[in-house]
Amino acid sequence: MARIRRRRRLKGLPFNRMIPNILTMLALSAGMTAVRFGLQDQWKPAVVAITAAAILDALDGRIARMLKGTSKFGAELDSLSDFICFGVAPSVMLYLWSMKDAGNFGWVLVLLFSVCCALRLARFNTALEEPDRPSWAHNYFSGVPAPAGAGLVLLPMILSFQAGDAFFREPAVVGAFLIVVSGLLVSRIPTYAFKSFRVPHQWVLPTMLFVGLLVASIVGAPWATLTAVIFVYIIGIPFAVRSYRGLQTKAEALLDRDDGEKDDDGEAAGG
Repeated sequence: MARIRRRRRLKGLPFNRMIPNILTMLALSAGMTAVRFGLQDQWKPAVVAITAAAILDALDGRIARMLKGTSKFGAELDSLSDFICFGVAPSVMLYLWSMKDAGNFGWVLVLLFSVCCALRLARFNTALEEPDRPSWAHNYFSGVPAPAGAGLVLLPMILSFQAGDAFFREPAVVGAFLIVVSGLLVSRIPTYAFKSFRVPHQWVLPTMLFVGLLVASIVGAPWATLTAVIFVYIIGIPFAVRSYRGLQTKAEALLDRDDGEKDDDGEAAGG
């Protein structure tokens, strides 16, 4: 008798596991919408769209870990979305806003930023598969992450909303930002990741109050608040470097001590 093969019924995917990918798609849509606003010379809505993409990007990974919905598909989708939102959209915006006046050199600089963003994302994806990475290093990024890079490179545009275009729209100024931020993207400078950041119990209510004040500030004075957030991030980079090197020094000291104890035990056993 021929065996009757029963087809397994495919189980439906829980909606909760789809939420992170939905957020990623919303971020991708926001990034593409920023390009559309840029083509229409609507710069403020374009920056708002990039900001929305950054917020959604910050949420999707954390929600995926909370819901245990991480997957290879989601990681690849997130990386592609990040490149569009933070590697392509800012380059198009800055080229149309300022760098097109610099001719071919302006195009080379915006292209440099996109290439460095792609390299940074590729290195990040590769680092996720490194088994020998120390546990304490997971709280740090290697180089500036793509969303932060987009915010830094758009800083001249954000400042121009408050102080005018006379200085900040000059191709020389924007070009300098493109070069510096491109270098930060592919650098090995450690920056805070805040992946496992925990708020002490006594600071829960003050933190919630601070978030409420931050939201109110964004509504009341969005560009000044966004500028302040970016400058706080810039100021935090040296502290991240110092903290990273301190942990690295402690880890190396512990490793040297363990190796010394092993050598002493081996000599005692051999003696």
